[in-house]
Amino acid sequence: MRRRALVWGATQPVGERLVDLLAPRPGETVLELAAGPGDTGLLAAPRLEPGGRLISSDVAPEMVEGARLRAQELGITNVEFRVADAVATGLAAASIDGVLCRFGLMLVPDCEAAAHEVARVLRPGGRLALAVWAAAEQNDWATAAGRAALELGLAERPAPDAPGPFRLADPQRVHALLGSAGLSVLHEEEVPLVWRYPSPEEWWEVTRDLSRALATILAGSTPAHEDAVRRGALDRLAPYRAPDGSLAIPGLARVVLAGRPA
Repeated sequence: MRRRALVWGATQPVGERLVDLLAPRPGETVLELAAGPGDTGLLAAPRLEPGGRLISSDVAPEMVEGARLRAQELGITNVEFRVADAVATGLAAASIDGVLCRFGLMLVPDCEAAAHEVARVLRPGGRLALAVWAAAEQNDWATAAGRAALELGLAERPAPDAPGPFRLADPQRVHALLGSAGLSVLHEEEVPLVWRYPSPEEWWEVTRDLSRALATILAGSTPAHEDAVRRGALDRLAPYRAPDGSLAIPGLARVVLAGRPA
């Protein structure tokens, strides 16, 4: 739940587009995988009324509880909350009409198994609405610190198949992954977004808070090295700085609608 408002403020256009593509209908059952604080699924839940329900799931119990509290704040009641791994949801085969997954699949250690689990739980004719990040070069908000650390020799370039935000940035890899699970890509598009921070210092604090990779790098660094990473990252972000010191950093996501054959 850390930084939920900031993250949702930037990525809400992606969540809204996912729900529109999924097109939930009254009476359906929709599963959100790796739901985090649940914002995307909770956009879909009202569209399932009357008679439908959302299953909001995440492997982290604290995220599931956060989503439960968010639903209570919004007065949304047609939701079931589950602590569940994306590769083993515990749901019956062919029991789900639609699946939502916003920036989660690329972080699952075995994303192939997760794709097969999605196909298993979907009914014939069911659909998946998936969001991944586009190329690292188009998402400076996430990569500036890592690139600075690489240049300083404090980090190594991650393996292409390692779980991480840009693991599924290549559209062909997404197609192959879904195809291996028997899912067909029906539509895909890019969604631009903007990350806004009141100051460079706020961007640094947020990035330190949310980036596991950066936390790992800094855990083994001296204060001087940390300062060098911070300065190098902020130099990269200088083009996005306004006269008042605030930052507006563009990002790019890709959304995909896939279906299980009827």
